[in-house]
Amino acid sequence: QPELGKPMRNCYSLPGPGFTYGIHMHKRDGGVPEAIGHWDSVKAKPRKRIMPRDFVAMGRAAVDEGCTTARQFALYYKYTDIRCKDKGILRYGGKVPPGMTFGRPPRPSTPFFDLMQHRYKELWMEEQRARTVVQHVVKKKIGEVRGNRTTFLRTHPRPVKEESFWHPQRFEKVWAPHNPSPDQRQLFWAP
Repeated sequence: QPELGKPMRNCYSLPGPGFTYGIHMHKRDGGVPEAIGHWDSVKAKPRKRIMPRDFVAMGRAAVDEGCTTARQFALYYKYTDIRCKDKGILRYGGKVPPGMTFGRPPRPSTPFFDLMQHRYKELWMEEQRARTVVQHVVKKKIGEVRGNRTTFLRTHPRPVKEESFWHPQRFEKVWAPHNPSPDQRQLFWAP
């Protein structure tokens, strides 16, 4: 039963003052006075990350060495260990290579002297002149009349065929008179 004039309690009681919410860290749990007094800096130990083997590079190196059979390749892979390069070297506590900069490289500065002398205009005008010359040459080539078979035969006549006087026997016409005489009939028509 709820107490008279008070809301009903439907929650749990909170833990005591010695209870820590979240993860209790022994090394850094000194509160505000420790944070203000001195910085507790922990040096991160870089873990050496073992990269997988680079079989493409090992295969190329094996071919350069003269390996041709599967056994030779297996022996080469056994005694040679080439690993993939770590592309995320800065993520895992590695040192920055010398001369490396982050971000986009700056745009090269515009030479102000060239702007004053209208150099860019002159370069653009030269490009336009060269383009018009090329277009004129292409247009001239297009304007030429294309030759067809008739014009080709007019300029290059066919060679004249030599007359052949020899004909096969079966294609020769046999002379037969319309009204043969009795002597001729005996030659052509046997009884």
